[in-house]
Amino acid sequence: MFNKLKKIFLSKQQNEEKDRYIIVQNDEINEDLKQHINALEKLGERYSKDLENEYKSKFESNGKKNLKIWVCRDIDGDQMPSLTSDQCLEGEYRSQIAINYDGFTDEEDAYVYYIKLWGCSRGRKSIGGFYDLSKYDLKKEIEDTLSQVLKET
Repeated sequence: MFNKLKKIFLSKQQNEEKDRYIIVQNDEINEDLKQHINALEKLGERYSKDLENEYKSKFESNGKKNLKIWVCRDIDGDQMPSLTSDQCLEGEYRSQIAINYDGFTDEEDAYVYYIKLWGCSRGRKSIGGFYDLSKYDLKKEIEDTLSQVLKET
């Protein structure tokens, strides 16, 4: 019985996760989409900066030092300092809000928590996933994630 309930719960979580993103087909990957991705990432950068300032003292009072929230970009898992949202239509490009604390340095590319913004797999059947701002509140999702992290020991 427990296994059946677990499968239902996990299936529901996966559907909610998929629902959070607009699926973008190959013929929809164009310069117009690029403008939307740029706007989404800029919004993410603004929220990241504001929320990092707001939550920094809350994290420190919980013993979690060096809170860092930023938009992280990579291509096929490789983070490059020169990578910008202008390259968002390249194959295997991915952007996300990354959250880290405790001993993080800017040279490190690891992060503890993340929220996907955009990801694109280019090939014969290119497809992408774009965070759906019409259904979900990105700032609230970041705040919910931060609250969850604060509750963890």
